[in-house]
Amino acid sequence: MEEIEETVEANFQLFLILIAVLAGTALLARRIDVAPAILLLLAGIALAFVPGMPSLELPPELILLFVLPPLIYSAAVAMSWREFKFNLRPIILLSVGSVIFTAFTVAAATHYLIGLPWNVGFLLGAIVAPPDVVAPLAIARKLAIPRRIMVVLEGEGLANDATALILYRFAVVAISTGVFSLPKAVGEFSAIIAGEAIFGVAVGWLSLRVRHWARDPQVEITLSLITPYVAYWLPEHVGGSGVIATVACGLYMSWNGPLLISAATRLQGIFFWGLMIYLIEGLLFLLTGFQMRLLYERSKAFPLDEILTLTALVTVMIVIARFAWTFPAIYVPRMIERLRQRDPSPPWQWAFVISFTGVRGAVSLAAALALPLALADGNPFPNRDLILFVSFGVIFITLVGFGLGLPTVVRWLGVAQAGRSERFAELESEVAARREALDAAFQSLDRITKHREISDEVVQLLRARHEIRTNQLPNSLDPDKRIASAVGGDLTRELIAAERKFIHILLRDGKITDETRRHIERDLDLEEASLANREFRDDQP
Repeated sequence: MEEIEETVEANFQLFLILIAVLAGTALLARRIDVAPAILLLLAGIALAFVPGMPSLELPPELILLFVLPPLIYSAAVAMSWREFKFNLRPIILLSVGSVIFTAFTVAAATHYLIGLPWNVGFLLGAIVAPPDVVAPLAIARKLAIPRRIMVVLEGEGLANDATALILYRFAVVAISTGVFSLPKAVGEFSAIIAGEAIFGVAVGWLSLRVRHWARDPQVEITLSLITPYVAYWLPEHVGGSGVIATVACGLYMSWNGPLLISAATRLQGIFFWGLMIYLIEGLLFLLTGFQMRLLYERSKAFPLDEILTLTALVTVMIVIARFAWTFPAIYVPRMIERLRQRDPSPPWQWAFVISFTGVRGAVSLAAALALPLALADGNPFPNRDLILFVSFGVIFITLVGFGLGLPTVVRWLGVAQAGRSERFAELESEVAARREALDAAFQSLDRITKHREISDEVVQLLRARHEIRTNQLPNSLDPDKRIASAVGGDLTRELIAAERKFIHILLRDGKITDETRRHIERDLDLEEASLANREFRDDQP
């Protein structure tokens, strides 16, 4: 009993340490302007070798069954279905074609240059083939990269795990049983993709109807937490990947959710999901780095030069494969005149950025950790530990090397200038949309007052509300002409702070109750959040 209590206490202490390191690393990353994922991986490696720190092995089920569904689902919900559909061709070519091409490239290189069996090389290729979406996008968003590049990268990151995990399962079965049929694999792959897409949409439809019927923010958020696991677990349990179903469910929610989800649920859900994804992603990179100690202890069974050689070879091959696939995937389809007229070819710099953003992440490590220990006949799984070492090495090299190099590449190619112009145009359209929406509401008010008996006092209040909201929109997005707007926002915050202070004095003096204070503070919080949401800062474009 005492041993169990000591284990629980040690695990809880480790959890608190990880949370503290997560918060501290995030602050340091903001100060030195480095992607948090890179520092978290390095911090995890450093923590793993601290004297007295317990060894912690990352269970693969934790990622594949518990962590991956909410990450994929939240990213899909944040994705625009309209933009996803418009960029479906490059997304499919990257998330399916590039992953398969990379897996075969790694298999061929390791077979002919190192001597690994074809099936083991293909398994290793399937593990390291899918680029991660979390770290590179966190870096790319700060660099004002054009939105279409972001959409393609994010869409690829949503779907490529499915391709890789399906190939991974085929490879494991082929190694374990010694049997592989290409026509059967292609048929199963197509059936899995189609079946999961239909199932994911069905789960999204059912989830939205149940949440709309519940009409309770706490219940709706709880149902939103269950939704990705329902979409993922059933297809995964019957032999699929679960990823495509989760992506389809999230995209369906993204397109149809705004019409059925209440404002209160959205406000609370944004905070809940934002915090949860922040903690999951941060702990995931920390724990990935934490595996370095375990890998170091196991690496003593292999010659160091063999590990380094294979890691370097696989890293070079996945980089070459991504460049070799991406450029033709972007430009060859546009050799068709009709397609080229509808969707002109982008600059080569865009293709280079997409090719360069090939960081591998925790899904690759989870797949390597999930490899069985033994074959069906009881013999050890061939090259299991070697595959695990190489997978971690590829993750480390691509995350740190490409993650740190991406800002330099973007500046060197001049891609950020196009992104800044695009964001400025997007801000202009946003202001115009806000004005048109206010005009439409004002016209609706005129129609309502003609057909209903409404007091002049109420009509004046509504008109004053619309005039205030209209005046809050900037007349110009020129930074030099937005000084008055910025000063007005700062003064509004000062007034809100003064109101908060006075409400606290009333509470201290016993003139209002805590419940009254909470009601007033909620209105002030919403007003301050609304102010931040509609601010057009000088650093936006």
